[in-house]
Amino acid sequence: MDSVIDIVTFPSLTATAVALVVAILFWYLRSYISNHNRQSNHLPPVPEVPGVPLLGNLLQLKEKKPYMTFTRWAETYGPIYSIRTGATSMVVVSSNEIAKEAFVTRFQSISTRNLSKALKVLTADKTMVAMSDYNDYHKTVKRHILTGVLGPNAQKKHRVHRDIMMENVSNQLHAFVKNSTEQEEVDLRSIFQSELFGLAMRQTMGKDVESIYVEDLKITMKRDEIFNVLVVDPMMGAIDVDWRDFFPYLKWVPNKKFENTIQQMYIRREAVMKALIKEHKERIASGEKLNSYIDYLLSEAQTLTDQQLLMSLWEPIIESSDTTMVTTEWAIYELAKNPNIQDRLYLDIKSVCGSDKITEEHLSQLPYITAIFHETLRRHSPVPIIPLRHVHEDTVLGGYHVPAGTELAVNIYGCNMETNVWENPEVWDPERFMKENETIDMQKTMAFGGGKRVCAGSLQAMLISCIGIGRMVQEFKWELKDKAQADVNTIGLTTQMLRPLRAIIKPRN
Repeated sequence: MDSVIDIVTFPSLTATAVALVVAILFWYLRSYISNHNRQSNHLPPVPEVPGVPLLGNLLQLKEKKPYMTFTRWAETYGPIYSIRTGATSMVVVSSNEIAKEAFVTRFQSISTRNLSKALKVLTADKTMVAMSDYNDYHKTVKRHILTGVLGPNAQKKHRVHRDIMMENVSNQLHAFVKNSTEQEEVDLRSIFQSELFGLAMRQTMGKDVESIYVEDLKITMKRDEIFNVLVVDPMMGAIDVDWRDFFPYLKWVPNKKFENTIQQMYIRREAVMKALIKEHKERIASGEKLNSYIDYLLSEAQTLTDQQLLMSLWEPIIESSDTTMVTTEWAIYELAKNPNIQDRLYLDIKSVCGSDKITEEHLSQLPYITAIFHETLRRHSPVPIIPLRHVHEDTVLGGYHVPAGTELAVNIYGCNMETNVWENPEVWDPERFMKENETIDMQKTMAFGGGKRVCAGSLQAMLISCIGIGRMVQEFKWELKDKAQADVNTIGLTTQMLRPLRAIIKPRN
């Protein structure tokens, strides 16, 4: 976010002068219309964070963790307030109650998205579930992804892939211990993220990939390059900021470096996905049958265009390969930092599983591991700000008038730091989810969104993360060599730890 006000040099002084005049006129016009609308409405306007003409609050949003800024502002201006990002008015919500009002009660007025230039390109103009408007297409592709890969029945069908992943993680950790020195630290992220990518590929394409010839690019890509093209580059590109997003009336001003970077990401991803789809069709032609999402789509989703098919296959690959890793890494970090909690979890697992490996069937008997999962989601929200919603008709939130054309940012991090909802919210404490006779509400932390747009992958994320945490604690004792390892994260689309978790692991037996 620190680059949002990095306004590049215009082609000429004349163009700069014209642009500034247009901007000033537009700003005064918007201010006049906004004031007129407020006077005609009996409800009060949303409280505003003071800014400056033209730029609004952009100068105050230079840090890489805007959710922290939003949370601090909530302490001053309340749980709902408005800011200006250039020409755009944005309402920020940092309250569980108001967020649920937006997700459910006011959903019909806030069901669309107004994407940044980068996201519009990378999502092929909203051709994926997470970033599409709530319309017939959204309902169709969400039904497909639930039926084919992420829903309860599909999860049962893909159980074998998750079991393979857990065995691979376990085997790599044991191999590390065998071949390392006593105080050598393991890089959990490199192992877990790679295996998550393998899981996503097996579920989606039927098998993991080691290399592939990409005909459109005339090169052979190895697995690490494929991962970068399909996951890493788009995740970084999604937060790449084009300053024109904040001043859409200046979109005629060129920004070629940005445009070329995003377009190259799009071209390379398309080329790799086309190569994977072609390879799979060749396997089908040869008579090979695989348990995969692509088989389901080719059979049951024939109304999808080639572009929609490609995006429907890419979405579970990128989403399965990142957010679950972020949550699991933070959970293991917290367990390594809190040995008493780690010991309690180990004893719980031992009492339920004995000498058997923990499996998904054990989870119903292990509420503490589920509490650890949800407390990690609360304290380290993997997606701290839900992708912006667009208010397409006048509505009401928190008792305030919110005019059409406003963007809505739900600050999940801020919601999970509310002191009137969470006692000592800065403290990571799984006990808060262990209250007697109280079942855990999957939506309490709102980590998976809410209402009709609740995340389709919530069940899979919980299964993978809980079993991953359970297996790693059941088989190893985790310790931090660097006790002062900073609890600092950086903002992508997700809150990865600034540095990969490095810990000393010792086999339990």
